[in-house]
Amino acid sequence: MSFLAGKIVLDVVAGAPNNGEGEDNTGRIKKLRVGREEYPYVSAQAFRRWLRDSLPPEESRSEVTRIGKGAKQQAYTEGRPDRHLDDDLFGYMVAVKRENFQRDTVLATGTLVSVVPQRPTMDFGTMSRDFPAGEHPVIHSHELYSATLAGDLLLDLPRAGVFETDGNGLRVAISQTVAEEAQAAGAESATLRGTAAVRLPLTERRRRIATLLQTLAAVRGGAKQALHYGDRTPSLILLAPLKGGVNPFTRVLGARDGKPVFLPDVLREELNAWDDELDGPVLLGWSPGFLGEQREQVRGELKDLMEEGRVLLDHPRVLLSQLAERIQQGAHDSWFEDPAA
Repeated sequence: MSFLAGKIVLDVVAGAPNNGEGEDNTGRIKKLRVGREEYPYVSAQAFRRWLRDSLPPEESRSEVTRIGKGAKQQAYTEGRPDRHLDDDLFGYMVAVKRENFQRDTVLATGTLVSVVPQRPTMDFGTMSRDFPAGEHPVIHSHELYSATLAGDLLLDLPRAGVFETDGNGLRVAISQTVAEEAQAAGAESATLRGTAAVRLPLTERRRRIATLLQTLAAVRGGAKQALHYGDRTPSLILLAPLKGGVNPFTRVLGARDGKPVFLPDVLREELNAWDDELDGPVLLGWSPGFLGEQREQVRGELKDLMEEGRVLLDHPRVLLSQLAERIQQGAHDSWFEDPAA
């Protein structure tokens, strides 16, 4: 059994990829305040939406149903993780007609927060095209910023393609009817961490995780693309297989003189501290040019770990694609196993 744990970093340049509640004709970014400082952020919900929207076009999506009016509204997906990758890996809650089904996420995502405080810029604009001479323009404004955003990731591999049909005080993931339909289509009965479940064939479980990793390498999306289009693929991503669900890599990025810095000493110490829990090398995907000369400096400082095969450093897309291929070929099938079964 293994989890893929780590960090994802986005490089936002003059953007407003996730906005909060506006005021009058002013659009506001999402930001949190720590003391007197402001930190722009992209919510986990927004980033997960980007991932969903970036899935291959041939991948089926779980349709959303909206019911009710006013304050009494509900929106929910089909709740069919046997049919749809997004229901499987992103989770859902369906509560209708006295039936309650819930699937906790396989992919846990943290909020992507600016590594250093950044005060947003206010962009002032007007709309006056085709107005008669002498008419006052329509005035509007919005916030934008440049920042390095970082958030945590955790991928619970043994739960991919495995859906609880029983539980102690917990909502089950699928009904008995859905379980029977899944089994008729090739799934099998299983036990997941002491709970009765239905498990998809291993080939499909591999495919879904590989698809997610390839999508992560090519994620796109965000608000205000007409005005502030920018790259939303990971500028840096760190992933490591760990036998438990702990993520020891949350502090590999820090700040120095008001600028984000990668901390190789932190990575080295965490590697040594968690060596008995690691189930493979740490993958450090780093786009060239991101954080200036730090990439090559870190390469030099971690040379011994790289020569030992404990750290692999390359472009994010290269490492994610290689990992996806190895998973699809069955090289890491042990990561999907549940030792409690």
